[in-house]
Amino acid sequence: MDKRWKILQADENMVNDLQESLNINHALCRILVQRGFDTFEKAKDYFRPQLQSLHNPFLMKDMDKAVQRVLTAIEKKEKVLVFGDYDVDGTTAVACMYDFLCKIYDAAYLDFYIPHRYREGYGVSKMGIDFAKENGFSLIISLDCGIKSVDLVAYAKTIGIDFIVCDHHLPDAVLPAAVAILNAKQTDCNYPYKELCGCGVGFKLITALAQHLNIDEEHYHCYLDLLAVSIAADIVPITGENRIMAYYGLQKINSHPNAGIKALIFLGGIQKKLSINNVVFVIAPRVNAAGRMDDARKAVQLFIEPDYDKALVFAEMLHNDNSDRKEADSNITMEALEILNTNVELQKKKTTVVFSNHWHKGVVGIVASRLIETYYRPTVVLTRSGDMATGSARSVPGFNLYEAIHACREHLLGYGGHFAAAGLTLLQQNVKKFSDKFEEVVKATIPEQLLIPEIIIDTEISFEDITQSFYSIICQMEPFGPDNMRPVFIAKNVQDTGYSKIVKEQHVRFVVKQDKFSFTGIGFNLAGKFNLLQKPFDLAFTLDENEWNGNTSLQLKVIDIRSCANENN
Repeated sequence: MDKRWKILQADENMVNDLQESLNINHALCRILVQRGFDTFEKAKDYFRPQLQSLHNPFLMKDMDKAVQRVLTAIEKKEKVLVFGDYDVDGTTAVACMYDFLCKIYDAAYLDFYIPHRYREGYGVSKMGIDFAKENGFSLIISLDCGIKSVDLVAYAKTIGIDFIVCDHHLPDAVLPAAVAILNAKQTDCNYPYKELCGCGVGFKLITALAQHLNIDEEHYHCYLDLLAVSIAADIVPITGENRIMAYYGLQKINSHPNAGIKALIFLGGIQKKLSINNVVFVIAPRVNAAGRMDDARKAVQLFIEPDYDKALVFAEMLHNDNSDRKEADSNITMEALEILNTNVELQKKKTTVVFSNHWHKGVVGIVASRLIETYYRPTVVLTRSGDMATGSARSVPGFNLYEAIHACREHLLGYGGHFAAAGLTLLQQNVKKFSDKFEEVVKATIPEQLLIPEIIIDTEISFEDITQSFYSIICQMEPFGPDNMRPVFIAKNVQDTGYSKIVKEQHVRFVVKQDKFSFTGIGFNLAGKFNLLQKPFDLAFTLDENEWNGNTSLQLKVIDIRSCANENN
């Protein structure tokens, strides 16, 4: 699949000024300026994150009310239920909050609740509130959900249950009538950082409680590893407070992790230092699999279990769920691709909508993302649920999927989501009508260039720039993630040495040179472009290290290549 190359620009005067003060490679200074670190002080704070730079939690609207309500519950011996979503963000948030409350309150008055994905659906549920009522709970702390639960929070109030809502999703105009709402995205909340995940908001409440009670920071900084897992899995920006917390959370993961995380690392077979990338692709899927395939409650049990051997039992349950998830995901993806590959009319469309009666609804969102890797366009994957069809939708970057689905609402029973992802339910007999309408809406509104994948390139460098010192500074830019991605470089007028070759039928092992400097590299799924190596070409790549026989060397991780003649960004 051809890709668009977009090379970012920066104010060269600012770049020159920064290079003068930092005395590091010009290309690295250009990346720093692009990312807003355009002075010595900003760059210093970026390269040396400090926990002391985290904001005072009492700057968040309603924090005083939330702290006071928890303390009143403790004083009056009320029962408190910690309620969270079934994904990584929700389960880590619940584990942190429940574990901390057990430190300051009698565990006999505490419990946690994770809604079942299929019986209750996303977020605060009536079943959960009824469970609280039946078991004598008078306070629910909701984490990673609740901001849109206006009717359910009102219902809880009528039966004598208060809510503290800790959420990070965008609020609607009407807010739930909770005792306190902790959400920095509220228009009248002056909290300086707006991009916390759900676990991050919960961590702020924990911090506020600890500070109010004069509890040493070791008793809440111990949750930074779980918080780093949440930040990584929820794909929130790795900027500001998130970057600081992820930075120190990764340190804890790599030194003395929570017993549950340690068990997942063992089962994932990771023997080297973990990065955010490892967390996203090794730890997060195992935690998410619990809710996708079965019951996510055991994910919380994993994270609150202090004994490693006992934690390993829960981790093995999640590991097995993930194996089932991978098998279902792989089989359904193959079946969906078969539908598309054997139907020329479907291939010509601007959208993908596929439906089958027997697909597992826990993985249809993952399958939608997989299909976009082959057919790059807005995608909906549907399966049967009772008498209805239900499923997930995923977008390509830059296209508002939610608006497109909203425009098809006449054929839907229900839908929800955001710019890049959504869920929907409809009558089975309306699948064809929805599919046609969705194609019509997308075809009329999507710019053609959004149907071609885009590679964002930070800056041009020469092979001469690539030194161990250069790479060392890149490593100090970690942890990487949204809004702080691993730098992508372009090197122009590169030549093959004659030693590059196709490996495993679809990948390319590169041995390339530019002037007198040469490097090895690996390019996955680039065998189709191998013929371009016959003439000088441009290379888009990131840098990493290759360890072989005890030796470590820098190598190129090649993302794409193009002919030198193709200068269209």
